[in-house]
Amino acid sequence: MFSAVVDYLKVEKGWFAPYLFASARRPDIPRSMKPDVIFCQGPFLHGELPFFWIDGCSCVTGDYRVGETLLAESTSRIEFCEAPMPDTPSEGNEEHGFSISRTLNRIHSHSSDDVKQVTSMAAPPPRRVVVVLVGLKPHRKLWATSKRPGESVIKYVLCDGCPAIVVPAKTGAPLVAWDGTTVEELWEYGLPGEGDGVKFGMVVAGIFEFLDMFVVDWGRVVGGGREAVEDAVKVLVAAAVKTKESGEVRKEVDEGRCGIAMWRIS
Repeated sequence: MFSAVVDYLKVEKGWFAPYLFASARRPDIPRSMKPDVIFCQGPFLHGELPFFWIDGCSCVTGDYRVGETLLAESTSRIEFCEAPMPDTPSEGNEEHGFSISRTLNRIHSHSSDDVKQVTSMAAPPPRRVVVVLVGLKPHRKLWATSKRPGESVIKYVLCDGCPAIVVPAKTGAPLVAWDGTTVEELWEYGLPGEGDGVKFGMVVAGIFEFLDMFVVDWGRVVGGGREAVEDAVKVLVAAAVKTKESGEVRKEVDEGRCGIAMWRIS
């Protein structure tokens, strides 16, 4: 009975909830459920929150832009589709890596009276989905400070050595999603042969089955088929497990607010 109560009160499956909370979106996740992956189709991160600030430069935003920025900041990628051609060339979009100690605290959404026309823009059509290990940290230590009137401020942490996976998205693919297993739990599971190989396999299977059923447009996959995508998921989960060996990761990451998340992007 005690075990059942503890399981009911666990909050691990909602580790990603502050991302939604900070932009005034409140997830409703039934405690009685034990989902592998939690996802939502909306509402979008725009309207009252139309802008995103990166290194002092404004650009059209939304959940798409968050995912695209995390992909651009990832030091390695496993891509199963080509990126769409930009309408116009842009400057300042060079890819570069960074160490775990460098959090993306310069990334936050911001509303502005000068750009109200952006709020009427329709969401871009689903094209790709990026899957990445990401840590969330509040602005100035408290989650309450991340949620402001018309604004959200969150620090994002990426780990070098953890690749971002990019797959072509089918129509209706979720807007954002996250695996209910935190990196803290992955550290406990370990790798097959070194820890609980069964639980490691369950995490991989849960993520891949979600991608297979709800996300990937298999007709557009390049560089392999289902087996290749599943292998990529194994690499990402294994890399997440191995972050335990990094003292810098353990110092910078809140292991209870870090896990594998997905964004629909252009």
